[in-house]
Amino acid sequence: MARKAVERQTGVALWRQIADRVRLAISNGDYDATGMVPPETALAREFGVNRHTVRSALAALAEEGLVRAVQGRGTLIERKGRVTYPISRRTRFSAGLGGQVKEIGSQLLAHREVQSSSEVAAALALPPGAVVVELQTVSSGDGRPLSATIAYFPAGRFPEMAQRYARLGSVTKAFAAQGLDDYVRVSTDIVARHADAEELKLLKLSAGAIVIEALSVNADVEGRPVEYSRTRFAADRMKFRIET
Repeated sequence: MARKAVERQTGVALWRQIADRVRLAISNGDYDATGMVPPETALAREFGVNRHTVRSALAALAEEGLVRAVQGRGTLIERKGRVTYPISRRTRFSAGLGGQVKEIGSQLLAHREVQSSSEVAAALALPPGAVVVELQTVSSGDGRPLSATIAYFPAGRFPEMAQRYARLGSVTKAFAAQGLDDYVRVSTDIVARHADAEELKLLKLSAGAIVIEALSVNADVEGRPVEYSRTRFAADRMKFRIET
């Protein structure tokens, strides 16, 4: 019997289960001695499947940029370390990445003014249905997508949030351009889960990849909420440090 035989009839494709387990093994350093994923034949025996299924799993991991097939050698693990993201009283994406990446990118995908849901209104201490500015963005480091965010801001206070962000590429700078020079993190709730179809596309992940979802509230120094955001981080590219 295979030592790590995958579970059949679970509704989760076998190749996806294998991709998840190989991804975890890479993260745990199980293959650090060689820097290579075991051969397809060895993985097929280990998981109790055929080589075609293993090949599909490795292809998915290659799409994520986690491994690379090298002719004549096998499957090489791409050494791309995780970026440390500090969560503190003043959490800032660009400042948090510090000198860990050479180039920080930010793209505004969409924006609109909408009536706030009960969840958003409560987070921003607004009346139900109050108008908010919604921004959808993707942030990257050295060309690798790191996070996808949907953020909400009180439209009455920050009516030009979308235009300022589009020009400046930063929430902090967009706030400053509208008279808010400082703000602080009030709360951050974090969960881990499998990425959905949209997140796979935005973060350039393969099926079965894990995201870390953070629901965050920022407020001005007087305690008035100024931003409520839902950020999805690529779990295998990020690690978090809680600073107190």
